[in-house]
Amino acid sequence: MTEGEYRYNMLIKTFASRPSPGFEDASEQQAVWGRRWGCTNDVGRLRVVLMHRPGDELKMVDPAKRIEHLGAYGDTETGWYWRGREIPDIATQQAQHDALVAALREEGVEVVFLDRCAPGKMKSVYTRDQVIAVDGGAIVCRMGAPIRRGEEAPATATLARLGMPILRTIHGTGIMEGGSFAFITPKVAVVGISSRVNEAGADQVEEVLRVQGVDLLRVHLTGYRLHIDGAFVMIDVDTAIINPVQLPFWFLEKLKEMGIRTIEVHPEDPVWTINCLAVAPGRVLMADAVSPYTAEALDKAGISVRIVPYSAVYQGGGGIHCSTAPLVRDPI
Repeated sequence: MTEGEYRYNMLIKTFASRPSPGFEDASEQQAVWGRRWGCTNDVGRLRVVLMHRPGDELKMVDPAKRIEHLGAYGDTETGWYWRGREIPDIATQQAQHDALVAALREEGVEVVFLDRCAPGKMKSVYTRDQVIAVDGGAIVCRMGAPIRRGEEAPATATLARLGMPILRTIHGTGIMEGGSFAFITPKVAVVGISSRVNEAGADQVEEVLRVQGVDLLRVHLTGYRLHIDGAFVMIDVDTAIINPVQLPFWFLEKLKEMGIRTIEVHPEDPVWTINCLAVAPGRVLMADAVSPYTAEALDKAGISVRIVPYSAVYQGGGGIHCSTAPLVRDPI
């Protein structure tokens, strides 16, 4: 060994690599990434959320392209579709979205917006599906439907601008949309396998979570259901709001085994009732028109509800939960 090699080796030994503390450690996050990023739960105090105000992308809905047997407008060649008989009322959607943003800010949440909307991506308001925040950073999803493929790029650019670490981008033939992912506890999460989420996508999410010591349950949704947040949303540390007819028996039993109490949405409620957002443990934002039966059940369970009108935005197929992608939550 030459003297130069000896000195080099001693230099490397003196300034050795340090695998600890881990990437997700609060001190490491602060030192390298400027703050502690991500979420380890779905109900801790919400600090930062990603959103997109609906805009000109909705003008692509052509009232001349009615598909009567589907009860929708759409174009099978370009892939866009709009359910129902009313075309988008952009002004009303914007007003309701603005009201949701205002409510979030009043709850102490920092709202950040996508840097841009990908051309023609008329579902971009539903930012939940673009990004899954986990401990220390984000997983960028890969949309299943052609009309949504392409939303990933603006989401990635926005995260980069914010300085949020991207731990994984779903790739290969994996598809994953964030509305079908949920934390049940900090160490147990669930993904809904559906027409918008396949096993390959779930495998990639599981690889990230495994490093963090988080188990991933897989629930196969029925029929053409899109996301698990149409049937299951955590609203407190030990409480979920559910639609039991859309969840398998084994999962309901698993929740019971884990000590998760469940509040069932009343059949008279509009379908978007369950699509609510916890801004803190036991404090939720929920769309208007909640039935008195569900409202009473929530009140008895000690859940504080703030109502936000959101029916016009829901016409596009997603509610308050769909329209918000948490980036930072407090631990519980």
